[in-house]
Amino acid sequence: MSLQKPKDIYKKIKATSAMWSLFLFTYICNMSLQPSYTITEATKKLEQYCAYQERCHKEVTQKLKDMGMISDARDLVITHLIKENYLNEERFAQSFARGKFNIKKWGKIRIVNELKFRNISIYNIKTALKEIDDNEYLTTLDELALKRANAVKETNPFKKQKKIADYLLYRGWESHLVYEKAKELSTKS
Repeated sequence: MSLQKPKDIYKKIKATSAMWSLFLFTYICNMSLQPSYTITEATKKLEQYCAYQERCHKEVTQKLKDMGMISDARDLVITHLIKENYLNEERFAQSFARGKFNIKKWGKIRIVNELKFRNISIYNIKTALKEIDDNEYLTTLDELALKRANAVKETNPFKKQKKIADYLLYRGWESHLVYEKAKELSTKS
């Protein structure tokens, strides 16, 4: 173990304090660059944010945090948005489920997991899943599976079955439906 000279120790302290000063200066400058909002300004901004598209409470809370609003102010704004019907979790869940099923062709499992990630209640999730018609759900599964089966250029039926199943499982379709459909399509080819 070697002893450091006092001169070397002084240089390290000086370099560290210079870095600390630079950090503080940058932090203070960035703080002043972020605009501050009054409660009415934040409310107007969030009304527009929610009117543009359905939002969940988690998204709105994060937006308010990003705006630099304190906890009490966030609560006031969210309460106002709920009272004025800009923010409605049941409506959000229904819109989310419809959109993800119709546009992205997600299965119910993936939709449920995404809604749970957004802290949507079980009641609202069940209500949202009622938006998906069972006949349309099975028809979409058939179309997706057939499309994937035609795209997979695998001669081995077991590998083909696995690729079809993996594709559908990733999209959140129920395993019993997926394996039944994958087996059916891999044996047809």
